[in-house]
Amino acid sequence: MSINELHSSRSVLAGLLFYLLTASLVFAASAPMTVSQLALYQGVDREKILIEGAKKEGAFTLYDSHTWFRTIAKEFEKKYPFIKVSEFRTDGRNLIKRALEEISAGQYIADVIATTSEQAAIMKREGVLQEYALADARYYPNDVKAKGKNGFYYIGHYETYNSLGFNTSLVPPAEAPKTMSDLLNPKWKGKMSIVSTTTGTRWIGNTLNVMGREFLEKMADQEVKVQNMSGAALAGLVVSGEVPLSPTIFDANIHTAKQKGAPVEWHPLEPVVTTV
Repeated sequence: MSINELHSSRSVLAGLLFYLLTASLVFAASAPMTVSQLALYQGVDREKILIEGAKKEGAFTLYDSHTWFRTIAKEFEKKYPFIKVSEFRTDGRNLIKRALEEISAGQYIADVIATTSEQAAIMKREGVLQEYALADARYYPNDVKAKGKNGFYYIGHYETYNSLGFNTSLVPPAEAPKTMSDLLNPKWKGKMSIVSTTTGTRWIGNTLNVMGREFLEKMADQEVKVQNMSGAALAGLVVSGEVPLSPTIFDANIHTAKQKGAPVEWHPLEPVVTTV
């Protein structure tokens, strides 16, 4: 696990434990509390109450759109061995669509949803998020907190960076693109791929806004292949050499692959797409 992932794991553990109980009533030693009361409760016995309730439930379901989130789930299970994490992962758009359809049908399957800020905003707009208090929120800037009347609806707890990933066996680091404009070099024609999921559409939107339509049209002339897969899956094709390079690769995927000895590298081509 990278330092950033470890930091994220520690920050998320407390939040995950809270969410375990959003589908049931939890009883304190003195008096019963409703879900909404518990959500905003900040007494000194808060964690004790949460742990007692979590032991009764024994499991929770995590919906997420991040390929490395299983790392956090494993760390959570180490800290709370009496809890089993069931995980469902897919692209952010499909994740929210599934969650909202289930909720509309009265099926509250997901206890925790971890996805991008724009997807979380849709959930908030639909009125399906529980407002809650979290002491660790003080460590995060205000612009990543969706505040309610007495607490928060969601908090952006980490960032991901999406830019150029390439296979060094096929693309020597000295020859790899250093800027967005370098992607237009004729020698990369037919050698690049992007994903069709939110990762790819976010990159296209950012490129259009910053570089302009003319640049994007020139990129189209480079015969860029559009792959219907996640960013992590495309990173796997870069690792195997099936795809020499792609501008829609997360730095964390490349970092993890390099730790395992893969011949890959990552370059931040400004402006780097950053997702909260």
